[in-house]
Amino acid sequence: MSPKKYASVDRSRCASCGECTRVCPKGAINVFYGCFAAVNIENCIGCGKCARACPAGCIKVNSFR
Repeated sequence: MSPKKYASVDRSRCASCGECTRVCPKGAINVFYGCFAAVNIENCIGCGKCARACPAGCIKVNSFR
């Protein structure tokens, strides 16, 4: 069984543009208070669409070990 993947956001670099929320097929990312995006890892499938869409480059996909 391969490790579960999930996205994470570097909040200090997030521009809260919402591009990640538009491309997430599971609705696992939300922009809070117009300040930063956050990932609900329970819903995240680790597809990487958010990371590719992020113009600030502040999202990466990680694996649980």
